[in-house]
Amino acid sequence: MGRFTMDPDWLVFDPTPSTPTFALPPGAVDAHCHVFGPGDEFPFAPERKYTPCDAGKDALFALRDHLGFTRNVIVQATCHGSDNAAMVDAVLAANGAARGVATVRPDVSDEELSFMHAAGVRGVRFNYVRRLVDPQPDEYYHRIVERIAPLGWHVVIYFEAADLAERWDFFTSLSTTVVVDHMGRPDVSKSATGPEFDLFIRLLDEHENVWTKVTCPERLSVLGPPDYDDVVPFARRVVDLFSDRVLWGTDWPHPNLKSHMPDDGRLVDFIPRIATTPLAQVKLLVENPDRLYWKES
Repeated sequence: MGRFTMDPDWLVFDPTPSTPTFALPPGAVDAHCHVFGPGDEFPFAPERKYTPCDAGKDALFALRDHLGFTRNVIVQATCHGSDNAAMVDAVLAANGAARGVATVRPDVSDEELSFMHAAGVRGVRFNYVRRLVDPQPDEYYHRIVERIAPLGWHVVIYFEAADLAERWDFFTSLSTTVVVDHMGRPDVSKSATGPEFDLFIRLLDEHENVWTKVTCPERLSVLGPPDYDDVVPFARRVVDLFSDRVLWGTDWPHPNLKSHMPDDGRLVDFIPRIATTPLAQVKLLVENPDRLYWKES
């Protein structure tokens, strides 16, 4: 019997995704994915707000190869708290074909930061989604930025659309590169050219250090699968305006989805609908993640 039992309403990732019809360009990066455990080897955090299925590195790498990606960026999952062991183990196992984004506390040791940097970690994630974590005061995050900036790491921020105005001053005060998860989770029942999403566009327009992931149509859509049509205008607008500062990823194994579990092959087929030219696709999938995660300054 394992040490952890997943939540009774947990949706497990699709074990047999379709083969995409869209052929990814050589060197393509899945720039947002996670590993969960396995919990018996890498225990889930006591303070976690969910207990997932096991979804370890072997399953992630099998998906990478099936979909046609070459590399991954593995983002620390909130179920592991600030214990980055599972993520770092997966990055190391990829032999240079993965980078990591960690979760750390302000008192993280220099030795731990140096170890993670050598392993391939290149950023930290600040999560403001209250159903997943308990956000901290701004000073808490500023202290972390002071620790990681000398390493050249960037900051990933995860928030919901309603949080942007409230957190604007803090987000725009960060001197590192800042990567926004999932376009700031727009309300896609509203207009892609309306005032709420315009504020997000303004964030990118006025602050050239801000990037975004045009990810998770399955998480944002109201219309739902398989096409997620209501997300297309939002993501296409961002890609068209900021083609040099966008990233894409599967979000495998799709934590905390309640309505359905997406077919990862169909998610890949979503890409040419938002990055509509070969040049835009190469920037989104190869050049931008390569510049951010693999090119050393």
